[in-house]
Amino acid sequence: MSETRSYPRRVNTEAGEIEFDLMRRADEAAVLKFAKALPVHDLLFLPRNISQPKVLSAWINEIERGDIVSLLARKGGAVVGCGTLVRDSHSWSPHVGEIRMVVSLDVRGKGVGRALSQETFALALSSGLEKLSAQMTVDQRAAIALFESLGFKAEALLRDHVRDAGGQKHDIVVLGHNVAQVRAQLEAYGLPGAVTSS
Repeated sequence: MSETRSYPRRVNTEAGEIEFDLMRRADEAAVLKFAKALPVHDLLFLPRNISQPKVLSAWINEIERGDIVSLLARKGGAVVGCGTLVRDSHSWSPHVGEIRMVVSLDVRGKGVGRALSQETFALALSSGLEKLSAQMTVDQRAAIALFESLGFKAEALLRDHVRDAGGQKHDIVVLGHNVAQVRAQLEAYGLPGAVTSS
């Protein structure tokens, strides 16, 4: 899925230089450390609890099979964020990809989340997907605003859709982005390369 993008890539943020690279099995211990340091509520962004070693191992198996692509954001060698693009080519929706993203507390508000979301979005665009989705709990206002700034719009509200470790249920908002429609509009205005990043 990532043939038109090359890694590692470096970007400057208010948190300092951040390196993006594709996640590999060798990253398992670093990602587990990152996941265990996240607030439990942040893990609700993801359909599975990646702070559990067996879940993380299964995730890496999916990466190796080519079912998903995950980008790690590192600062000084430590993982400070993860952006994932999930695509199921065997489903009824092979044209749709889902973006999942989490960022460490210590780099929030410093442009790392924005840079990671933009890089994951560019990776999704380069894969030829026609539509993207993202989901998060409704109280994650900063994340919702970040995705809306990329052109995502709310499409659904799923009430009591996830349950945290304490048993409390949370609503999930599903955001969508019609990449094909945006691309067609830009081409109509004579800007065909505007939604393609390299």
